Amino acid sequence: MDRILVTGGAGFIGSNFVLYALERWRDAHVVVLDKLTYAGNLENLQGARDNPRFAFIRGDIADEEVVRRAMDGCDVVINFAAETHVDRSILFPKEFVLTDVVGTFTLLEVARELGASKFVQVSTDEVYGSIDEGAFDEIAALEPSSPYSASKAGGDLLTLAYAKTFDAPALVARSTNNYGPYQYPEKLVPLFITNALDDKPLPVYGDGRQVRDWLHVRDNCEALALLLERGEPGVVYNVAGGCELENVDVTKRILKILGKGEDLITYVKDRPAHDRRYALSCERIKALGWNPQTSFDVGLEETVGWYGEHEDWWRPLKGEAFDEYYRRQYGGR
Repeated sequence: MDRILVTGGAGFIGSNFVLYALERWRDAHVVVLDKLTYAGNLENLQGARDNPRFAFIRGDIADEEVVRRAMDGCDVVINFAAETHVDRSILFPKEFVLTDVVGTFTLLEVARELGASKFVQVSTDEVYGSIDEGAFDEIAALEPSSPYSASKAGGDLLTLAYAKTFDAPALVARSTNNYGPYQYPEKLVPLFITNALDDKPLPVYGDGRQVRDWLHVRDNCEALALLLERGEPGVVYNVAGGCELENVDVTKRILKILGKGEDLITYVKDRPAHDRRYALSCERIKALGWNPQTSFDVGLEETVGWYGEHEDWWRPLKGEAFDEYYRRQYGGR
């Protein structure tokens, strides 16, 4: 690979991938296109900004001219740019459709025009909906429950349609819940870590027994890099951590690592259409030689340590605007 366009590269998974890519491919140049919304942060890319093989462009993936300028000369594209938080999609669904559907369409069109040799659409297990037993494989029907998962499903289907209709070298990667450094503190793991550090309540939806599969962001970056190298166009690849836990169990593990009491757990009204359990079968990517390397216990302890050591990163993010959203979402808790 000579030149990689990473959209959404200032976000959580995207920024981790940028740092990983610069290390993995020592001759590759990485171009980041990011709108720098509330969840995009140039501080996430501090480790890349002085690298001569790194470039940053601020812009919206739904803006065709900006995308064309960013993609010019890039041979591969990986799309992390998305609105991703379910709770926000319930409050502001239009933003999710514009970015996750229209933005993906714009990227696909420009990639086709400029002749990119590989396009990876980064997606989520949530497009499949909930499953009581077993696990979804890549040919399972899509049954999204929220505006977020529906918009991601729309982007996925466009990607696969471009592969089929236009012979575009495009594929889809769907991963389970990622955790790790640089995750914006609205998601469960960083929200609960940072709240616990300040002895604030940890708002657990419903009975807290929703089951999620946890994947360290580093393992996901390795999977995505492998798909850029060896993934087959027109194919969906599930990427799972193989660690299913109830949300309340994850909450208790965070508190235990920090030496905090479980009295910080506060059960709040469940959100609408809250999926009960996600689970993926990922034999396709395992057949390419990938397996997750980070156990959840080790990864969670590392992650808790990272937030404890980087208060200067997350405290400015949890300012007045965050507090207002937090009050709106959790009823003032």
